[in-house]
Amino acid sequence: MRVMCTGRIDLAFVLRAFQGGADGVFIGGCHLNECNYTTHGNFYALRMANIGKRLLQALGLDPARLRIEFISGSEGTRFAELMSDFGRQIRELGPLGIAEGLDREARASRLAAATKIVPYIKLLERERLRLKFETEEEYAEFFRGEEFERLFRETVGEKLAMSQIASLLQHRALPSGEIARALGLTPSEVSRHLGSSTRHGLVRYDEKEKCYALA
Repeated sequence: MRVMCTGRIDLAFVLRAFQGGADGVFIGGCHLNECNYTTHGNFYALRMANIGKRLLQALGLDPARLRIEFISGSEGTRFAELMSDFGRQIRELGPLGIAEGLDREARASRLAAATKIVPYIKLLERERLRLKFETEEEYAEFFRGEEFERLFRETVGEKLAMSQIASLLQHRALPSGEIARALGLTPSEVSRHLGSSTRHGLVRYDEKEKCYALA
């Protein structure tokens, strides 16, 4: 996939590439503070790439499958070296999902659930993560920090879990224990997310079957 400016990068594009069978996604943009446009979209791309890497981790996929680098038009040799390095790295990681111990159905279900909450993630980025650091290192430090981790768990993590539960229950009703195993969560985490999903009217508990189903 090719776009003119990294400012047009949408997290949905990244997830669509993985859903389509890509084992890795590489984003290349202008150097920070050297944008050809007034939007400085490469800062936006950097924020979304960092959020995307954390999202992949939450899905049980290796975040190294998503990479962003900043390269000028005169750095052809460096671009070739970066692409070769990324290709080697992806080959070492292996096929998407399989290398992480996920079967095709689980991988597809998790990526579909993540795609559904992209509008929410974009809203979160605009309202609470529209940061303006000067360097890539400062962004990296923030996105590795406790403040972002807490915000991610309390917002994106919660929405993602609810979306994954809804995606699982599209096929059939399931007991909480099976949901926990499918999502790789603890019983207490699943209980909390099921409680939230029930309050939001997304799922219901079937007393007769002792299972959860879509509302």
